[in-house]
Formats: sequence, structure tokens, C-alpha cells
Amino acid sequence: MDQDYQSGVIAPQNRDALFLCFNGNHEPGSEQQVRAFLGGLPQKVEALRARLPETDLHLTAAIGSAYWDRICPEERPALLRPFPALEKGARVAPSTPIDLLFIVRADQYDACFELSREIEQALQGAVTLVDEVHGFRYLDSRDLTGFVDGTENPEGDDRLDVALVGDEDPQFAGGSYLHLQRYEHDLSAWNRQSLKEQEDTYGRTKADNIEYPSAEKSPHAHTKRTSLKRPDGSSIEILRQSMPYGDAARKGLMFVSLCRTPENFELMLKSMVEGDEEGRADRILQFTRAVSGAAFFVPANSWLQRLG
Repeated sequence: MDQDYQSGVIAPQNRDALFLCFNGNHEPGSEQQVRAFLGGLPQKVEALRARLPETDLHLTAAIGSAYWDRICPEERPALLRPFPALEKGARVAPSTPIDLLFIVRADQYDACFELSREIEQALQGAVTLVDEVHGFRYLDSRDLTGFVDGTENPEGDDRLDVALVGDEDPQFAGGSYLHLQRYEHDLSAWNRQSLKEQEDTYGRTKADNIEYPSAEKSPHAHTKRTSLKRPDGSSIEILRQSMPYGDAARKGLMFVSLCRTPENFELMLKSMVEGDEEGRADRILQFTRAVSGAAFFVPANSWLQRLG
């Protein structure tokens, strides 16, 4: 596959990110304004990358499942569907649809700010900003719970194979299905646990990030609930591009799943919230709560250019 995909889908984690969530307005011409902007976006990003080469700037621009038909009623990714809202007792995964998502990442925050400002200015009047979150790399790529995040991510060319649509949907090859959740952590409750209790909750050690042998994991361990297999024994994988966030009011994780099919994320989420056949669910959800959830498609650059 040629490198037609948006760079933010595949590129490793940066130091900073801005998550910009917009909902479309219903003013005449608003969809046309959005289409024109999206069509010129690949060139806009490349121009800014050339101007700020030391910042390692990347963008992921995604169109929400409910908004897609307003932007492009003629064609639709084969598997694009709403976020799978789930609830089981105190464990929830709400659906909070968003029309447009832009994840701006760089190793300097000023580069994130520059591209974000250009996006907001170009879309003014056509959309309304409903949420903006500053994500950041915490220590050596850890979640605010202190554990390394994204340990199970595919590496090398496997990242492309897991994340990018291929010949199964040729009109949208090079694109990716994206699911976004914002989790809020109860760090006070988490930090009242002993180190052993925290490690058992994840199913791996905290300091050196060594996964427990499978036989020693609790069925409620996070790594048990998200390390799923198909009937043929192959792994069910996603590419995570998650980042912590935090301020005086809220602290947590912007969870981002990218995959060539939405099914893999949906299976993992169901395993976490509803549990296995005996109802054994993910214990991490006692200490963090999803407060949003939205499903998107990230088109390839060439598709965006044709849209414009």
C-alpha cells in the first residue's frame, strides 16, 4: 500500500496533542465549507510540516458516523456505524456522537496550536467546537495510573496491516475506523490500592512493565479482558494512539482506537464492560469511567482531496 494514509494514524506518539471535537451547524452552505476545507487539508498540513520540520507534526482528521452522509451522501465506508453504547451495572460506555474530530500531534505544543488555530479559523461558521482537550506524553509513555500505555500495539509494518483498510473496501483503502473515548480517572481511589493490587488489576508489573504469565492473571485483569483471540487462535488487534490529559478539574485518558474494521474495538469494549461468558469484567473500570464515546472514519489523503 502506498503512503496515502494520514500520517497521524500510524506515526508514534508525540509529546503533545490537541483533540478538537466539532459538531456541524445547519446553516446553508456549511457542508460545502467543510468539504472544501477537508479537500485542502493534506496540502495545508504538509505546508506547515515544511515550515516547522523540527516539530514532527501530524494530523488525524476524522468524520463522524452520523455526519458522514451530510458530507458525502454518494459513498460510505462499508463498516462505518455508530459507537456501540454499553452499560452493565456501574460500568458504562456511553455514545456521545461527534461530527468532526481533529487530533493534532507534535513534539512542540506551539505547532499543535498553530495547526489547531488554522482549523478553527477555516471552519468558523460551519461548525461549533464542543470539546478541546490537551493530551500529553506522561513520563515514559505511561497512563496517569503509572502503568505504560499501548504495550500491546503492533510494530513496524504490522501497524499498517492492523490500522488501514485494504482491498476489502477499495474505495476507502488507506483509511481507518477510529473510536474515541474520554475516560476520567479516580486517582484517589486508585492510589489507595497497594502496588500488588494495582499490578493485579492490569495483569503486569508497574515499574518494568512485564506482563504476568497467562495462568497467573485474574480473569478481571485489564490485559486478560483486552487480549482476545479469534477461533483460529490469531490475535484481535487494534492500534492505540491514546494520550493522558489532566487539569485542575479532570484527569484521565483520551483513548483512541484505530483499525481496518470497527469489530475489533467493539469486541474489546464488550469484554471490558460486559465481561466473559461468566460476567467477569475489567476491574480497571472500578477506577476510571468513560464519559464520552464516538465512532469515526479517517479517510485517506487522496479521498479528502477528491472530496474538496
